[in-house]
Amino acid sequence: MTSRKIAVFTGTRAEYGLLYWLMKDIQAAEGLDLQLLASGAHFSPEFGFTYQQIEADGFIIDEKVETLLSSDSSAGVAKSIGLGVIGFTDALSRLAPDALVILGDRFEALAAAQTAMILRIPVFHLHGGEISEGAYDDAIRHAITKLSHYHCTSMEAYRQRVIQLGEAPERVFNVGALGLDHLNRSQMLSLDALSTSLNFSLHSPFFVVTYHPVTLADEEAIASFQALLDALEAFPQHQVILTYPNADDGGRQIIPILEAYAAAQPERVLAIPSLGQQRYLSAVKHAAAVIGNSSSGIIEVPSFDVPTVNIGARQQGRVAAKSVIHCSPNTVAIKNSITHALNQSYKRDSDVIINPYGEGNSSEQIIQLLRTLPLHVMKTFYDLPSCVT
Repeated sequence: MTSRKIAVFTGTRAEYGLLYWLMKDIQAAEGLDLQLLASGAHFSPEFGFTYQQIEADGFIIDEKVETLLSSDSSAGVAKSIGLGVIGFTDALSRLAPDALVILGDRFEALAAAQTAMILRIPVFHLHGGEISEGAYDDAIRHAITKLSHYHCTSMEAYRQRVIQLGEAPERVFNVGALGLDHLNRSQMLSLDALSTSLNFSLHSPFFVVTYHPVTLADEEAIASFQALLDALEAFPQHQVILTYPNADDGGRQIIPILEAYAAAQPERVLAIPSLGQQRYLSAVKHAAAVIGNSSSGIIEVPSFDVPTVNIGARQQGRVAAKSVIHCSPNTVAIKNSITHALNQSYKRDSDVIINPYGEGNSSEQIIQLLRTLPLHVMKTFYDLPSCVT
C-alpha cells in the first residue's frame, strides 16, 4: 500500500501547539508521510519568529510561505490572504499531498483551504462548528467548513452544527479538542524549571494573560487592553506573564503598551512574544488564573482546574466549563471577575471541573481517519430532515 502524504498547515504559534502531537503521530504512523506547510506569523520578528520553535522540536518545514504584511489594518489582512493564495498554490502544487490538515479559523488558514479546494486536495478541518461571535474568525471558520471535505470537531454539539451547515454526517467526527492531548502526553515543567527557562523568577502567585484584538464586535483594542492592565494593578501581589497578541489587525497597537507595562515593573511582569506550548501549559498549570480572551482559556485551561477570566465578546458563543468567568471589557468588571476567580466562588469544595472538550485522545482518532477514510473531493450537500419537503 502506498503511503498517504498528509500535509499539515500552521500559521500561528497557537495552532502549532495544538497540532504538535498530531504531527508527531503522523510522522510515526505506518502508511502516512508528514509534509509541513508553515506560513503567517511564524516568520514575523514582531511575533517571535516561531518557525524556529517548530524546527527546534525536530520537524522539517517542507514549504515556507511568507504572507504577513507589516500592517495593522483590515486591508493588510485582506492582502495577506491574497498573498497566501498565491504562495500556497505553488507550495501545494509542489507537495502534491493526498490530504491537507487545517485547524481552526485564522485568515491564513482560509487562504490555504480555498487554495486546496481549487487544487482538488481533500481538506481535513479540525475544530469546525464552534462559535466566537466577536471576531471575524467566526465567519472564517464556517467558510473553511464549506471548503473542506472531512471534519473533526471538539464536541458533539459542534459536530451537529457542521452537519447543519450541510456536511454529510459520515464525513463529520467528534474527536474532542486536539490540544488536550498535551495533558496526557507532554511533560510539564516544575515552577523552578519554568523560571529558569524564562529567565524570570516566579516567586509569587501569578497570572497568565493574553489579550487579542476583537475584530468584529465594538470593542476597541487599546481601551480594552488598558482596562485589563488597570485591573491587574489591583493585585500587586501577583506576578504577570503577559504574552503578545496575535497578528490580527489592531494587534500591533497593543504591543508597545504591553512592553511599556512590563518595562515599568521588571520584577513583577514578564512580556514575551511566545511561550511555546510546553512553557505555556506549564505556566497555566502553576497559575492562579488565566486572564484575557484567548480560546485556550476556554478549551484547555479548565482541565488544569485553573480559573479563566474571559474578557469581552471575542469568544462569545463558545461552550465553556463553569471555571470560565465571563466579564465586560472594563476595569471594574475585570477586577471583580479576577477576585471571583481567586476566591473560586464559582464552585463548591466538592465540585470537580468538567471540561466539555474531551479527554485528550484526539490525535489517535484523527490518525485512524487519515489512514482509512476514502479521500474524495466531490461531496453532496446534506439537507437536514426538517428542511426536506
